[in-house]
Amino acid sequence: MTGINLNKILKERGYKFTNQRQHVFDVVMENDGMHLNSQEIYELVREKHPEIGVATVYRTLALLEEMGLIYGVDFEDGFRRYEIVKNEEQHRHHHLLCIECGSIQEVEEDLLGSIEEKIYQNNRFKVINHRVKFYGYCENCQNK
Repeated sequence: MTGINLNKILKERGYKFTNQRQHVFDVVMENDGMHLNSQEIYELVREKHPEIGVATVYRTLALLEEMGLIYGVDFEDGFRRYEIVKNEEQHRHHHLLCIECGSIQEVEEDLLGSIEEKIYQNNRFKVINHRVKFYGYCENCQNK
């Protein structure tokens, strides 16, 4: 989802474009896949734009999520972590969470396609999305 014109999207949906919103969005885009929480995003924004307050970052993240440009994921560590919504994703990717070191890996394959089909056949329920997190030990922690 590169080349997004945030100004255009905001105006089409009745929101005002601000440089602060652009800066927050840029940080999320530049760090996609890093699973940054709001405080980490705030700190990265402040490196280049120290005038931006934490409340602005939080409000902007909420707005971007409401608009469907980003989504938050809860990894049960007390933080909501953000990722870019990719149009080409039929479903959001899965995550592997190491319970030893806290590392997070992404699994891009849709591992549940056959299960979704079975759900539809048995229940006439069409799954449009799901979120799956696998807990275990990463390779580094297994080798300790």
